[in-house]
Amino acid sequence: MFYKIGKLFKEADFPEIISMNDLVAIKLHFGEKGNTSYIRPQFIRKIVDEIKQSGGKPFITDANTMYFGSRSNAVDHLKTAIENGFDYSVVNAPLIIADGITGKDFISVPVGLKHCQEVKIGSAVMLADVLIAVTHFKGHEATGFGGALKNIGMGCGSRAGKQVMHSDMLPEVNSEKCKACGRCYDWCPTGAITVGDNRIAIVNEEKCIGCGECTITCPFGAIGINWINNQVFGLQEKIVEYAAGVLKNKKKKTGYITFLNNITPDCDCFSFSDAPVIRDIGILFSQDPVAIDQACLDLVNREVGLPGSKLEGYGADSDKFSILHPEIDSSRQLAYAEEIGLGTRNYQLVTI
Repeated sequence: MFYKIGKLFKEADFPEIISMNDLVAIKLHFGEKGNTSYIRPQFIRKIVDEIKQSGGKPFITDANTMYFGSRSNAVDHLKTAIENGFDYSVVNAPLIIADGITGKDFISVPVGLKHCQEVKIGSAVMLADVLIAVTHFKGHEATGFGGALKNIGMGCGSRAGKQVMHSDMLPEVNSEKCKACGRCYDWCPTGAITVGDNRIAIVNEEKCIGCGECTITCPFGAIGINWINNQVFGLQEKIVEYAAGVLKNKKKKTGYITFLNNITPDCDCFSFSDAPVIRDIGILFSQDPVAIDQACLDLVNREVGLPGSKLEGYGADSDKFSILHPEIDSSRQLAYAEEIGLGTRNYQLVTI
């Protein structure tokens, strides 16, 4: 695997985007505390070593989360990263939280797009010379799937930026499934959830900021997404607009590495990991975020669902993420990214 990463790094011309002494941000998701499906630190070490051999000065980064998990401030975030194996002695590079201690260290980037006139990006990402987005491809409860676009768009947004992106979604409680366990209350960052006299969770829409944390922490699947004014595409389009802001000052200075293994139904922000839904496929390298996401999606859809998983019984050539999240059309993020010029959905897949 390590040999293959090094070979792919060179075959994808990544050394060409790195100049001597460039500061290289490796955008990664460290995994929530308790999650087990994030990319293994040993693979990141190999990427770090390749960047150093190309003359770059790499650091590993992610921005803080909006919700109250184990990554909502830099202290807890770094602690979680190290506990998950991303220590300097393992990955051979420093860890820097992109938007600072409490998420307020960001740069406002003008984009002038449909939803956002400007976007708030973690300063460490914007000030880096090169961006290498290392992504774990998987399903996602609000966008259908999470790939490179989501990794750089949502992932590089500051905490305030994440709130803007989530503002089109509110939680909706299914009273028949709710057990009034209080877990959603414990994780809500604004105190918008209470347990009523009828022993059902109640959401105060005036306090709710739409972070979606309650939807992924409910152990009974009792909380879903209620899109505001049917803005089902709003979140995906805002993520793409934030990706545009991230890439604005990095023309020909970005690379994308996506791991198609441990492909779970939902994101690595969960404090647990569900069973993988298909077999491991491999690793993709590209300099186009749209092409790599489209290729990943196509490769996943060609697979057969694994026994014992949420895709058991589903054969090849089925739309896997539409099966997992039938209320979401995840193709919008790709179409919109292509519309605004971030890349193309047409690609050539070269197997090495």
